[in-house]
Amino acid sequence: MKNKDMVITKRYRKIGLFTGIVVLAAGALAFDDDLFQISKNLDVFASVYKEVNINYVDDINSAKLVKTGVDAMLDGLDPYTEFVPESEIEDYKLHYVSTQYGGIGSSIFARDGKVYVSEVFAGFPAQKGDVRPGDQILKINDIDLSGKNNDQVSLLLKGSKGAAIKLLLKRDNVSQPFEKNLVRDEIKQPNVSYSGMVDGNMGYIKLDKFLENSASEVTNALVSIKKNNPNGIILDLRSNGGGILQEAVKIVNLFVQKDVEIVSQKGKVKDKNFTYSTVSAPLEPNLPLVVLVNSHSASASEIVAGSLQDLDRAIIIGQRSYGKGLVQQTFNLPYNSLVKITIAKYYVPSGRCIQELDYTHRKDDGSVVKVADSLIHEFKTKNGRSVYDGSGIYPDIFIKQEKFANVTQALVGKLLVFDYATIYRDKHAKINDARTFTLSDTDYGDFVKYVSDKNYSYTTNSEKVLNSLKTEATKEKQFPEIQAEYDILKSKLMASKKNDLQLHKTEIKQVLENEISSRYYYEKGRYEANFKYDDELAQAVKTMQDKTQLASILKGEGNYKVIGKPVLAMAGKKVADKDTDEQ
Repeated sequence: MKNKDMVITKRYRKIGLFTGIVVLAAGALAFDDDLFQISKNLDVFASVYKEVNINYVDDINSAKLVKTGVDAMLDGLDPYTEFVPESEIEDYKLHYVSTQYGGIGSSIFARDGKVYVSEVFAGFPAQKGDVRPGDQILKINDIDLSGKNNDQVSLLLKGSKGAAIKLLLKRDNVSQPFEKNLVRDEIKQPNVSYSGMVDGNMGYIKLDKFLENSASEVTNALVSIKKNNPNGIILDLRSNGGGILQEAVKIVNLFVQKDVEIVSQKGKVKDKNFTYSTVSAPLEPNLPLVVLVNSHSASASEIVAGSLQDLDRAIIIGQRSYGKGLVQQTFNLPYNSLVKITIAKYYVPSGRCIQELDYTHRKDDGSVVKVADSLIHEFKTKNGRSVYDGSGIYPDIFIKQEKFANVTQALVGKLLVFDYATIYRDKHAKINDARTFTLSDTDYGDFVKYVSDKNYSYTTNSEKVLNSLKTEATKEKQFPEIQAEYDILKSKLMASKKNDLQLHKTEIKQVLENEISSRYYYEKGRYEANFKYDDELAQAVKTMQDKTQLASILKGEGNYKVIGKPVLAMAGKKVADKDTDEQ
């Protein structure tokens, strides 16, 4: 019997060995097939390129042809996977790594074939040399700028640190063009564009991007703020499109204890799966904390907001964030080029991935769809609050984002607000500090007079509805019957439209004060002039002052138990519950 068992065991071992060999062989065959397909497709691509390059009727730019082909290949994946040729490496670094270059510290725009200074940054050569927004740049180092676009002019402004640069400028209140001789400096735009104290003795930090040293800059801002014994901290991530994931983790660590999981990334290549945790004691673990977000807060911003929400460390205020839950890594390619590839999805502490768009399962026409509400899952924060995946970070306190009226948008878009600020700066040597500066009714009347003969045509929402009515009625051959009423209504709308400058005076004054303040106090002035109009900021201060509400939100009491439950999913659940009860 014993011998028989041994025979059976040996037999099964042989079978097992044989099975293993078959599986291994199948894997090897699949691997060989993959290699064959790759080799085949590369051979086809190279052959097409070769034949086109040799035989096409006109001369072609071979580098551009290859980039077009590579871009088309990657376009079917997602918007974040991209090829960067050698010629674009420096621009790529400025956008994704560090905004550092040699220049004069200004931005420009083109209008009617002319180039103007749009913004001047404090502390850099342009500001020190009294170059002002609104100045027209005629020449750079004796090179005439006629017919040149923004990119061409930017290249002329940039150069090595310490190099001389000569500008020929024209200013409206100066009769003749004049020269400015500047010396280029190292221009490093900060990640933290503003920090300081706001109402309620609250510390405020505006973080624009997560590039190199962003965590260090936030740390420095926080250390400075703590000297004022703040009652709370506001971290403003509105319109912050993200950047380096590790910087986001470091920033969370400023407010969260050591050895706490912040985010994990998971992808196809197991070696690239990684969990990031806090590594040091926090700088400020106890003060009330609010994070401001909006629909343009993405990626690393969502990691910070999402992890602090999941850990019940901060109150999130604003609008639902963008919904980018993907991680990219760059890979060096030959000839100093590189490719940035999405390698993983990231998950915040509750386990949710907030990626909204499903780039893998596209429609037949190639369009991308959102994650369906029915496929969204519920997760729990540290204190048991319900949060959801697949749709960005939903705020604990939602603030509706009010859009500017069409008239305001037209005045800004036609650069009339910009131009009036230039005129105002020429007439007024100084103004009150930006926090208290208010445009007087007399000055606003002057602005109304200034735009009275300017072209800033726009269509109100009411006009759009009325025009749509006319279009549909005409299609259905009913317009003649309603034309009399239509003409009367249109006439009334046009009469009402003439009053728009007074009807929307408050918001028009807001954009005017913002632009004018920047002429005296630069970017800092923009922020401070806008504080009094900032609803999300006001709500942040109010929330941190109300200790009862603050505690209720973080504990998940009452209406704060569930955060951003999808409406359709909730409706579907109610139907399902009703069906169950009936059965």
